[in-house]
Amino acid sequence: MDRAGGKKDMDFREEFLKYKKEKNAVLLAHFYQVGEIQDIADFVGDSLGLAQKASEVDADIIVFAGVHFMAETAKILNPDTKVLLPDMEAGCSLAESCPPGDFKKFKEKHPDHIVISYINCTAAIKTMSDVICTSSNAKQIVESFPQEQKIIFAPDKNLGAYINNVTGRDMVLWDGTCEVHDVLETEAVIKLKLKNPDAKLIAHPECKSAVLELADFVGSTTAMLNFTKTDKSKKYVVATETGILHQMRKESPDKQFIIVPTDETCSCNDCPYMKLNTMQKLYLCLKNERPEIVLSEETIEQAKKPIEKMLEISRRMKLI
Repeated sequence: MDRAGGKKDMDFREEFLKYKKEKNAVLLAHFYQVGEIQDIADFVGDSLGLAQKASEVDADIIVFAGVHFMAETAKILNPDTKVLLPDMEAGCSLAESCPPGDFKKFKEKHPDHIVISYINCTAAIKTMSDVICTSSNAKQIVESFPQEQKIIFAPDKNLGAYINNVTGRDMVLWDGTCEVHDVLETEAVIKLKLKNPDAKLIAHPECKSAVLELADFVGSTTAMLNFTKTDKSKKYVVATETGILHQMRKESPDKQFIIVPTDETCSCNDCPYMKLNTMQKLYLCLKNERPEIVLSEETIEQAKKPIEKMLEISRRMKLI
């Protein structure tokens, strides 16, 4: 017997799909999940797409194959729906780099600023925000406010610096980063570009500015995926998390994708939190209906406002 209480050769995929049908559940999965999870999801996307889908879900249970802040967002948008996260340890280095108490003090030092928070933050930070953004819509969200409007941007300083650069703003940046993107070094990128002169470099805006300056295209995971589908090049150096390659290869099987490694001995750039989710954990969480995301009514009410403002702005600008 295995720890799941069944035979060692149990097909967790089939058992999960059986429970999903029986319990009227949906599976939402981020692009950074392993391929086998992406392949059975009802929807696969980046933070913006997942937030939009979460706001439209008609199900009794949402199983969220992602990280904690994403499942929190789904719960905020669906307070009466049970939201499950296969592994509660699936956190986020970026979200954890912005402790609520410290951010509250930071915000108090800038009383005349509004707060635009990247969706990769905790529910507590969302309650202190005026509007949420994602890497897909950050530029448009910022530009929806007058040029003279003073803004705090949290928690990702790399994304904030990039948006400052492309919009000409001077937002005050919280000093947080994503360890998956911030670890990518310029030297590694240059080496790959020299080794693959026929490849285009595509990068996520959470990367350091020096990496972004070398890129042929900068965009969210969805934007990068769409770029590789329509661009005429046949080879790409990809500066983001490894999981996106699964969809890129499915959409463009005739093209080659090379991930920027974290060091000279590793050909991958995996988010350790995203990869905590497994097929067995999906099966167990839906079977037992836990771990469950639980938030107070007050937190849900306060955190929902900036998320809904983001979705409203995005719809107005036809971003979704």
